[in-house]
Formats: sequence, C-alpha cells, structure tokens
Amino acid sequence: MAQQGEDGTTVRTTGRGVTDPGSTAKRADPASVEPETSLSVRVDLPPTPEHQLPEDEVAVAIDDVAVDPGDLGSAGGVATRSIEVVASGGGYRGSHRRDGTSTGPISTEAVPRRDRVRTDTGPTIVVPTTEPPAELLPESSDTLTPDRLIERNRTTRPIPRGGFNRFLYEVTFHGVNLGDSAKVRAHQAMNDRISRHFEGGARFVPVLTRKGGVGKTTITTLLGMALADAREDRVIAIDANPDRGTLAERVDSQTRETVRDVVAKAASIGGYTDFSDFVSRDTTRLDILASDTDPHMSEAFDENDYNIVAALAARYYSLVLTDCGTGIVHSVMRATLERADSIVIVSGGSVDEARLASETLTWLEANGYGDLVRNAVVAINLATQGTHIVKVDEIEAHFASRVREIVRIPYDPQLAAGSVVRWSGLRQLTREAARELAALVVEGMPVERGH
Repeated sequence: MAQQGEDGTTVRTTGRGVTDPGSTAKRADPASVEPETSLSVRVDLPPTPEHQLPEDEVAVAIDDVAVDPGDLGSAGGVATRSIEVVASGGGYRGSHRRDGTSTGPISTEAVPRRDRVRTDTGPTIVVPTTEPPAELLPESSDTLTPDRLIERNRTTRPIPRGGFNRFLYEVTFHGVNLGDSAKVRAHQAMNDRISRHFEGGARFVPVLTRKGGVGKTTITTLLGMALADAREDRVIAIDANPDRGTLAERVDSQTRETVRDVVAKAASIGGYTDFSDFVSRDTTRLDILASDTDPHMSEAFDENDYNIVAALAARYYSLVLTDCGTGIVHSVMRATLERADSIVIVSGGSVDEARLASETLTWLEANGYGDLVRNAVVAINLATQGTHIVKVDEIEAHFASRVREIVRIPYDPQLAAGSVVRWSGLRQLTREAARELAALVVEGMPVERGH
C-alpha cells in the first residue's frame, strides 16, 4: 500500500509490514534518510456468517472427512480415481485419474438399474465401479431354468405326488394345489442323485473286505436295491464269492442257474431275454446272479470265467455290482478290480473288523489301486457285535483320512435275520442310509468314459 512521507517521498507497505522506497519517488541522500521503520496495520473484519444448509439438503450432505495424504497413493499398482457426483443432470461429469486425464461423462442410461442408488429425499446418484460385478457377467442359456422363470402358483405348481397334499388336491377337484411336501421333495432330490445317467457302457462296483461275517453280502443287497429302486435302467449284482456265496438267498429265488451256467452257455445268449433266465429279480427290479452252491465247483470259477460273465452283464446292464469273496488275492479279485469304476469297502463295528477293513485299503494301495482307494466309499455295518462298546466316531475318523466318503448302515431286525430282504419292510432309517450309499457311489463315477 503506497503512502506519502513527510519528506515528500512515496513509500509502499509490504505484506510483512515493512516500507521501502517506491520506484517512482526521488531518491534522497543516503546520509539524510532516516532509518527504516516497521509499520503494523490492524484490520478488523466482520465475522464470516456460518452457511446453513437447507433442510432438503441435510439428508444427503456429505461430511468433511480428514484424509491422510499418505493414503492417496496407488495400492498394488492400481491408480486411484476421483468421481464427481452431481445432483442433477442424470449422471456424473466423468472420472478423473491421477494423471489429470478424464474418462468423460457417462449417462445414467448406460449404468444398469441395479447399480443406481436413489435416496428418499434426493435425486438418483450414480456410483460406477471400475470393474463390473460378477452378476453382470454374461450368463449361459443353462441358467434359464423353469424354476427361475416360471412363477409358481396354483396353475403352474406340479401336481402333488402323494400324501395329504395329493389327497387335498383330489378332494377339492384340483382347486387347492399345495405342491409336494418337504419330505417328498427330499425323496425326489435323492432319486435325482442316484439316477445319474452314464455314457460309454456299464459301470462296475466291487464290494469287498478281507474279513467274512461283516455284512458284505448284506451291504451288496442294500446297495443294489437302492440303485434299482431309484433308477430306470438295469442293475445287477453278481455273486463272485469262491467260498459259496449267499447273495442269491437275500431275494426270492426264481432260478437255479448260477455263474457257472452262464459261462457254459455264453455262446447261446443272444439278448437280455436269454440272460434274464439266469437271474432272480427282486421287487425293486434288482437282478441277482448266484454263485455255485457246490464248493468244489466254485473253486473252478477263475479270472477268465468272471470276465466272460462280466462282459455279458455289461451288454445288458448299466450298473454291475460284484459281491467279492474274502480271498483278496484270488484271481477273480484281480479281474474285478481291473474293471472297477468305484469300490465299496465294508467294515464292521468292532476293533478287529475295522482294522481288517483298513488293511484291505493298504493292500489295494500297495498293489497299484491307490486311485480306487481315494475314491472309495466305506460302509460301516452297525449290526455286527461289539458296535455298542466301540467308538464308531473314531472308526469313521480313521477312514475319513483314507477314502472319499463313509456311510453308517444302522441295525435292522430284517437284516440281522440273514434271510430274504424286503425293501419295503426295512426301517425308514435303513432305507435312507442305503440310498445315501447309492448316491455317493454314483457320484464317484465319471459320467463319460475317459473323464
């Protein structure tokens, strides 16, 4: 600020309160110039009025937040961007990068409706993201399922398949349709798991263990019945026990033919009708091919004989179960394992039975069947002696470290009798365990060969 001095000179007041001679003033003799003096200027300004937000802006106001400059850098090599949000105009004015460039304005029309945020008192605010969320990725046609697209109501809900809901549907002349109950839906879901379709020929599942008397034949029967009851294709269980197996005694016998007769007459078998003459069929549609009843003849059933029977069974059946004997080094066992797509190991509930079942896994691993062991399912038969005093949880924990799945088969009076098994006469808990075993076995096998 310029001022006139007493000596006629013009001085300028600096921002620091120091005056110095002006450039347009006449310079005086240095000897006659008085020393420079400091000038303090006090200016009283009126207080700044505090800005009051209108009530309609308070709800959408953004509080000032202190920002640490050290946090404004790039993290992990990703540059930060600022987004200018506008309260009108239907969009934002562009996203600005740290280098000063801008991506340009983006209209709200280009932003999916699910990404728009609308306040109760203000306009739509668009907050775009640098990457599209997962739900915006392209969907395949498989996602367009009836459950997703069809609105469930009285006219589109499936007709109840049984129980009170079906009764109510009928007595109201189709006016009240509650659909299937939770129990029926769970049953159907299990059927869907068991009914998995296979391509490329039959699947072979041996049921084995090193110890007799642990319920191996019982487990084979339950597994076969659960599979045949839920599936639409054919299932057969072959008794390949060289020590006179008893698999055929678990169903009503309809023939005296055995595996030996199949081998002897193989050349004359030209179709399923011919082959069906050698098997007995259960009410669940499970076919069973018996072993020789003569112990001396059964010893003659070797690897080549089994391959003949297995090759014929593969022509007419989708699933072939094999009830193996306790002689794990028998030639039939080798032929069975060579064809196996999955295996079921049977263990009892006693210490000795569990140990021998584990040794079966060890033998398989030592002889090149490690893949079958890792994909195996262990069935723990709780109907054997000693189960009530043994920690079954510990047995299950041991096998869980070696195989894919474990299923407990509960005690059932019908199974304990050792006679003909009626699927409909089993306890509900027993049938559910058998169906779970069947589903796990099916899920462990590839849908197509070579996959």
